[in-house]
Amino acid sequence: MLWPSAAKRMAEAVTKSGAIVEEGYVCKEETHLTVLKTSLFFAGDGFTAYDCKGALVFRVDSYGPDAGDTGEVVLMDASGRCILTVRRKRPSLHQRWEGFAGEGADGKKPLFSVRRSSMIGRSSMTVEVYTNPGEEYQIEGSFACRNCNILAADKAIVAEIRRKVDATSNVVLGKDVFVLSLKAGFDGAFAMGLVLVLDQIYGIGDDDAGGLHNGSKVGAAPTGEDSNSNI
Repeated sequence: MLWPSAAKRMAEAVTKSGAIVEEGYVCKEETHLTVLKTSLFFAGDGFTAYDCKGALVFRVDSYGPDAGDTGEVVLMDASGRCILTVRRKRPSLHQRWEGFAGEGADGKKPLFSVRRSSMIGRSSMTVEVYTNPGEEYQIEGSFACRNCNILAADKAIVAEIRRKVDATSNVVLGKDVFVLSLKAGFDGAFAMGLVLVLDQIYGIGDDDAGGLHNGSKVGAAPTGEDSNSNI
C-alpha cells in the first residue's frame, strides 16, 4: 500500500527525530497529554501533564512570582526526577532559551535552543537541535490562545497544542487546561520543554490575544483561531 506523500513525509520526519531529551519519552504511537497550569496568577508557576488514562507523566513546580526571575525552569517526571532544565540565555537579541539534560545547566552543553525567528515579517519560533546537527523545528501559531503547531523541517506537524474540549458538555475549557498532541516517534519530554519555553516567553500577558475566551462553545472558529496567527 502506498502512503499519501504528506503522510509519508510526516512518518519520515518523526522517525528521524527520535530521542532529543530522553529515549523513554519517545512516543510509540500518537499520544495526547492533558496539560494543566497549576497556578493562574504568574507565568511559569507550574504544570502537570497527564496521559489519556489520567496518570501523571510530567510536572513542573515553582513557588510564587519570584521563581521565574531565575530564568530557569526544571521539568520533572511523576516521581520528581529532574529530566530537563530550560534556561534563558542572556544577553540574547532574539530571546533565546536553551535546554539541558537533567537538573541545572552549569558546565553542560545544551541539547537544543529556542529563539524567535529572525525573518522579517515572520512570527514564529525556531528550534535548533544541537545533538543532531541540521535537525530543526518551527513553532507557529498562538500559544497565548493554545493554538499552535510544532513543525519539522519539511513542514510536517510533529506536535500540536490545542484548547481542551469537555467531551460531555462540548465546551472549550479555560486556557489553564490544554492538550499536547504528539505524533509517533516524537520526544514527549522535548515537547514539554518547548511548552515551558513558550510559557516563559508569552506567559499570561497576552492571554486574550486572538479573541478567544474561556468557556467558549465549540462551533464556528472564533476570530484568531487560525493556527498561523501570531505566537
